[in-house]
Amino acid sequence: MSLTLHFHPLASFCWKALIALYENEIPFTPNLVDLGNPSERAALVKLWGIGKFPVLQDDARSEIVPESSIIVEYLDRHHGGRTPLIPTDPGRALQTRLRDRFYDLYVHLPMQKIMVDRLRPDGKRDPHGVAEARAQLRTSYAMIEQQMAGGGWAMGEHFTLADCAAAPPLFYGNMAEPFGDGHKNVAAYLERLKARPSVARVLKEAEPYFQMVPKENQ
Repeated sequence: MSLTLHFHPLASFCWKALIALYENEIPFTPNLVDLGNPSERAALVKLWGIGKFPVLQDDARSEIVPESSIIVEYLDRHHGGRTPLIPTDPGRALQTRLRDRFYDLYVHLPMQKIMVDRLRPDGKRDPHGVAEARAQLRTSYAMIEQQMAGGGWAMGEHFTLADCAAAPPLFYGNMAEPFGDGHKNVAAYLERLKARPSVARVLKEAEPYFQMVPKENQ
């Protein structure tokens, strides 16, 4: 297999790339990276100087592809399958990328802010930043609640890049800042995502690591 994904099964941005791979049944070699292992971290940094995963390595094309959104687009362009993840219509493609950016910037990042803060020692936490992140999530949930009133996927009838982007932060976001009774459409959308075979596979593979997810009072 020419493709190798350098990743960790618990990492939310890695889920986004994995969903795209599984959605189109693209063969690849998984390389689990332990960032706490100096040699494994050094190997990842050698591939991508920022040292963050996921990173896709395509030996057949001599390409190193970092960043989850770019990985999904790369797969769609060069290894596409039964589910096109970027619409061919330019206008729809632009809206799909906008939804992808929305989920990454306004759901994923604030969710991570809350989760990472739980790992900080007493006296080093950022309650103001966490409060801002919670407020951002509530604003985003309200927008998604309206967007998903008709059911379906992020872009309507078809599963796309936007849904690959939505699944990880909504799953973890409901732990960080629960949806509550006022966001039933958001909750229903997450359930549809979790039932999608590609997403369900990612969740099943992550299960052995769920005990590592930081808890509220950790």
